[in-house]
Amino acid sequence: MADIDGVADGVLAGDRTAIGRAITLVESTRADHRRDAAVLLDALMPHASGAIRVGITGVPGVGKSTFIEALGLQLTSTGHRVAVLAVDPSSTRTGGSILGDKTRMANLSVDDNAFIRPSPSSGTLGGVTSATREAMVIVEAAGYGVVLVETVGVGQSETMVHGMVDTFLVLMLAGAGDELQGIKKGVLELADMLAVNKADGSNVEKASQAAADYRRALHLVEPASPNWTPPVLTCSSIEGSGLDEVWSGVEGHRQAMTASGELVERRRAQTLLWMQTMLRDRLLGHFDDDPAFRSAREALAVDVGAGRLTPTVAVDRLIDRL
Repeated sequence: MADIDGVADGVLAGDRTAIGRAITLVESTRADHRRDAAVLLDALMPHASGAIRVGITGVPGVGKSTFIEALGLQLTSTGHRVAVLAVDPSSTRTGGSILGDKTRMANLSVDDNAFIRPSPSSGTLGGVTSATREAMVIVEAAGYGVVLVETVGVGQSETMVHGMVDTFLVLMLAGAGDELQGIKKGVLELADMLAVNKADGSNVEKASQAAADYRRALHLVEPASPNWTPPVLTCSSIEGSGLDEVWSGVEGHRQAMTASGELVERRRAQTLLWMQTMLRDRLLGHFDDDPAFRSAREALAVDVGAGRLTPTVAVDRLIDRL
């Protein structure tokens, strides 16, 4: 990409084509693209700090996309500009991804005050792409005041999502055996808010009961912040009920974190984590590009696969080569 200054100017002007090109650039693994992306991000970083960042996760089938569209439309109707960074799971066999979030969010995708970017997870743990943080910088610099990060679902690395947003919202289901599952996975320790979705029709009572169960469970968990007790709400993405309360909770959390100084400290820690993660990824990529290192790794992999060598010994030998 030659005209980095032009792309940066386009992003700052809110040009959707420029935003898309910029995100494509930071997602690329090509060395020349990485260099261009670094220049671009340096130009955009001073303009990207004021947005409300919300991570939204939950088990598959909880209705994340429907919830995000309903909440997004409600926010744009009140003057907010909303960016959705939606991550689609990549196939472990083909590496492909459907990238169907614009289809699932058909109404929000044509809203002039919204921008939706589906990206493949490409095997990245935590349900976010390796370039999600960079994409957040781009959409914030473009003037989107609310950034919603949709993950592929609750897994073993929710901390990656928690480590890049201001508010971590966990959607739950009622009456699906999900209550115990959520508690076992420790998601309650990370959640800034919980919302039991699909609280409509005959499911209203079950949703209310599930919310009460979660509130009791939260008493067994030490809150992440001494200045905030995670609320447990109910909502319906179909009917639109409870969405006002959910957003009020997000704003309340931000106000509490700002007043206590925790928001500044949280973002500082997130930026340092971003640097550490990128350094680890880049170092591994650097050595993978070295033919001698790659050959040694492949030879040791054969021995590990055949049971002649333990992974620990193999890794120690690789490190010694460095």
